[in-house]
Amino acid sequence: MLGVSAALMAFSVAQAALPTPPPVPTRPIAYMVQPAAPAPVPEPAVLIAFSEPLPGQAIVSPFGRRQLPWEEQGRLHAGVDIAADAGRPILAAADGVVVRVSQDGGYGRFVEMKHAEGLTTLYAHMGKVLPNITAGVAVKAGTPIGLVGSTGSSTGAHLHFEIRDRQDRPLNPSLFLDRKFATSDELPLRAALRTPRGTRVAFVSHIPASKRGLMQAKLDARTEGAAAANTSSGNLDDVAVAVDKVAGRPHARISMVFSPKENEAPRSDPAA
Repeated sequence: MLGVSAALMAFSVAQAALPTPPPVPTRPIAYMVQPAAPAPVPEPAVLIAFSEPLPGQAIVSPFGRRQLPWEEQGRLHAGVDIAADAGRPILAAADGVVVRVSQDGGYGRFVEMKHAEGLTTLYAHMGKVLPNITAGVAVKAGTPIGLVGSTGSSTGAHLHFEIRDRQDRPLNPSLFLDRKFATSDELPLRAALRTPRGTRVAFVSHIPASKRGLMQAKLDARTEGAAAANTSSGNLDDVAVAVDKVAGRPHARISMVFSPKENEAPRSDPAA
């Protein structure tokens, strides 16, 4: 036992003689935490959004009073005419449901769609309606519904486009196209019902066959009226009709030749 004690004492003395190791510094553990992705901002609710039925194409005849060559006076042009080549796809201007696909002498082939808040859109003079576009079909904005044509009472390939309210009153499409409306209060219904002042005289490059008779009757009436106004100058001998282009637009001129009175030379009288 004395030997064991002596050995323990010797070990303790040796341990005490060893140098004390420096303390090991402790560092806090850093955990790499990825920041949470920001929550996507929800888009504002949209009641109805309108896009162009023929993107990039110009309106050549606006909403308002218009007089065509075969008309005696102006009347309301209840939509806008958008020029485009025949065969170009026509797109639905807003989400809606097809309510009518038909054809008549005025609109030609046309499609009518129903939208939010009782609004309707109408696409007329179409050359073709696509086979899947039938009454009752729900259609998203931008969906092709047909092709541009010149059916009905049309002066050339174009789209006649209308927007009407729930009372079937025509609205100015220019106040709706390329716009979104979140509530019914944002819809410009009151402004769109206003008809611009004045009557625009339309010049056309093609006269529909159904309107040529009207123009001939109008020309005959003008000729007879001019002849009656000049009976005091003598007898009407000849009538000449010439069509010229003024600034690229056709204009008709009517000239009449009368027999002279006694001691007067023959004269001509331009009527229009």
